Amino acid sequence: MKQFKIIPLLCVLVCSNSSLVSSASETKTASRQRISINDGWHFFKYESGAKSDKLIYDVRPEVTDNNDSKAADSQPTEAIKTESAQNVLKSWILPTGNPFIKDPTKRYTHSAGNPGGDFPFVQSNFDDKAWETVNLPHDWAIKGPFQTGSNPQVGGGMGRLPVNGVAWYRKKIDISAADAGKSIFLDIDGAMSYAIVWCNGKLVGGWPYGYNSWRVDLTPYVLPGKTNQLAIRVDNPNYSARWYPGAGLYRNVWLVKTNPVHVSQYGTYITTKYVTTSSATINLETSVENKSNKSANIDVITQFYSIDDNGKKSTQAVASLILSQTKIAAGESDKLENSVIIDNPKLWGPSPTQKPNLYVAVTTLLSNKKVIDTYETRFGIRNIEYNPDKGLLVNGEHVLIKGVNQHHDLGALGSAFNTRAAERQLEILREMGCNAIRFSHNPPAPELLELTDKMGFLVIDEIFDSWERKKTPHDFHLIFPDWAEQDVRAFVRRDRNCPSIIMWSFGNEVGEQYTGEEGAQIAARLRSYIKEEDPTRPTTGAMNYAKPDMPLPAVLDVIGLNYQGEGIRQDPVFEGTDRIRTAPQYDPYHLKFPDKMILSTETASAASSRGVYLFPVSPKTSAPIRDGEGGDSKICQVSSYELHAVDFGSSADKVFNALDHHPFVAGEFVWNGFDYLGEPTPYYEARSSYTGIIDLAGFKKERFYLYQAHWRPELPMAHILPHWNWPDRMGQITPVHVFTSGDEAELFLNGTSLGRKVKGVYEYRLRWDSVRYEPGELKVIVYKNGNKWEEETVKTTASPSQLTIETDRSEIQADGKDLSFITVKIADRNGLIVPVANNQIEFSIDGPGEILATDNGDPTNMIPFPSQTKDAFNGLCLVIVRSKAGAKGNITLKAKSAGLTSAHLTISSK
Repeated sequence: MKQFKIIPLLCVLVCSNSSLVSSASETKTASRQRISINDGWHFFKYESGAKSDKLIYDVRPEVTDNNDSKAADSQPTEAIKTESAQNVLKSWILPTGNPFIKDPTKRYTHSAGNPGGDFPFVQSNFDDKAWETVNLPHDWAIKGPFQTGSNPQVGGGMGRLPVNGVAWYRKKIDISAADAGKSIFLDIDGAMSYAIVWCNGKLVGGWPYGYNSWRVDLTPYVLPGKTNQLAIRVDNPNYSARWYPGAGLYRNVWLVKTNPVHVSQYGTYITTKYVTTSSATINLETSVENKSNKSANIDVITQFYSIDDNGKKSTQAVASLILSQTKIAAGESDKLENSVIIDNPKLWGPSPTQKPNLYVAVTTLLSNKKVIDTYETRFGIRNIEYNPDKGLLVNGEHVLIKGVNQHHDLGALGSAFNTRAAERQLEILREMGCNAIRFSHNPPAPELLELTDKMGFLVIDEIFDSWERKKTPHDFHLIFPDWAEQDVRAFVRRDRNCPSIIMWSFGNEVGEQYTGEEGAQIAARLRSYIKEEDPTRPTTGAMNYAKPDMPLPAVLDVIGLNYQGEGIRQDPVFEGTDRIRTAPQYDPYHLKFPDKMILSTETASAASSRGVYLFPVSPKTSAPIRDGEGGDSKICQVSSYELHAVDFGSSADKVFNALDHHPFVAGEFVWNGFDYLGEPTPYYEARSSYTGIIDLAGFKKERFYLYQAHWRPELPMAHILPHWNWPDRMGQITPVHVFTSGDEAELFLNGTSLGRKVKGVYEYRLRWDSVRYEPGELKVIVYKNGNKWEEETVKTTASPSQLTIETDRSEIQADGKDLSFITVKIADRNGLIVPVANNQIEFSIDGPGEILATDNGDPTNMIPFPSQTKDAFNGLCLVIVRSKAGAKGNITLKAKSAGLTSAHLTISSK
């Protein structure tokens, strides 16, 4: 039986005493500076149909089939071969990845010449005052407009937003004369996509994959004592993703200044071999590079500090390491290794049963007793066992994985990363009982991993959605042969110190599942890259097709199954179809691989539209979506009775049943936590998905309470559905379902008992399917172990009368980044939310804040997110307010709607 034990670490930070990197605009030590250069970029995007500048990375195949509404589990196909033209820039960009190519003989040499050097946009004297001024992170597409109709340029699969095109970002940066002789780097946390950088008219390098973080060395190109010009070109192709990819410089960008002798990029790696509550042995590997023209003798001192709940490090070090008189040759780098024991360590563990304790290692380089570099690494100490019969054990405790999949967009904010928006999502998921996130299907923003470390979520960190076989004409398969190693090593090296990460995933539903040994060889190569960078964690891949007797599963350390555990398309309606049909696979995989842990990397893919209830209600616990059976293609909405799923998926109830019958399975990652932009199965006329447990605006669907009842059995809770406003259903059967953590309940309609029901074995909801509608009051009283547990009431409301308003936080920071998420509700005269009200609401704001976006969670709504007028959707609407940098005071949001009493709310910006 194979068992992997790990104790990491965290993402590289070089800021002192800041709880999150994104909270510090500039961080410095005596020897190293990491400066945010997010503000004040000039931006220009070529209009549709404009003539290209021809500074392309490589030739892309012509798209002949632009249908983006094919099923998500369609078989990927072979790449279309293209021939590169002589003027493409690939050969100038490839050397950027050299630090992540292990074999020196396979590294790329810099081509001669300076492509694009004569292009006006890269020149320092180009006048860009007419360009739009933007602050980063920036997603050019999110403001819209949405592209409606049956033949849009960008279809429903990519969110119907104008993500495609070429854009330029220009910014002047001052490099002081005192920086002469220093190493100057540009760090980009994410650029979508095919980014190319020029500095002072010289081509520096770039990176094609839009989700990875990367660095270019500006040292040979900057002019100390002068103003320097940066120009970054991004080229986002259409038909490049199965979901909304976002566009532009959508994550943070940094200028890093160091002495020539310094800790390398992602230069520390912390692991722990032996962990008990009384001691832990910490192994530290430090990579130091010498970019000077002479050898350097250095001392390396690392001090370890604990971090409190506010992100502050302890005043006294808990342990120290000293390496004296280490010689680093000119132009070379070296890895230094040592270990230390920390007594009585505070262990990192997932919430809520354990505490996510963190440490920071402060590494200082000295030359002739002078500090030349200081580098901070946050990490956690924990012990993990991957048991094929019990599942996941963290610090000796069995932890059932109650996870969700998350795409990278932040709803109405698009892909432009914002720490508070990501934190809010995690807070809502934690309330539901979620303890794990799979970042599907790409590396997340580094600040998001800082949040999962801090909040105690388990994480699967994933790198690719495709390898050599394509899912869309312009996806990653075009660059996989040239960039797979660099992307994998950069991805692991960046994140391997994060204690929240429990395994690496190197592929999601890749086409190589279908290619036998050939596909397995690619998987083995990717696995080898990961193991060389981090031998402590297991690898996995998400398989929706491969079966136990196929070659690819044997490569994985942990078996990751997408939908196969509970079975795919087993409903009789799919008999005779040519789509994937798979019998339940937990037992066959367990029999074939008794030494491997099994995990459901994707489950459910159930679908619903918040507050929409369609009749009749299926008597089944899980059924596909069809017109008249959970779906309505005329209005493009899916019923919220939470009994329906996409064709290859299952309801939550069916998944719970399968997992409860197979306790050796480590748990599940539901598809998915929040609705996301793009991939609006089954209605590609829409803009966003239906499969989230929480809608795009962050409002809870009924499914939230089904998961909460199952994942938090200790929480007294009861939830009735549907709402009880049905004037057109007088006397008609209107089923009532109750989600509860109790084990039995009695339902009352207007004081009359409709019977007491007991939750059966492998049942996850209570159903009263014969209720006939009459207006009034539904009330459920829930019991557990014979004792009253909880109750809930749902009432028929009066007509809409007023707006009510509430915020997630009444105080935000005046930093130009912090957000307040404000919910506006349409209520009757008694203050009850009217669940069928879709009134139009107008918003205005006073004070040092701005309305950044509005949303209502309706996947069919095509009003642009920046609009300050928005229809409510089934009683609710969201307004996102952002502070203004440096402007303190009260911000007042006002909401009004014709015929309703208006409302306002004041928050404080400090």
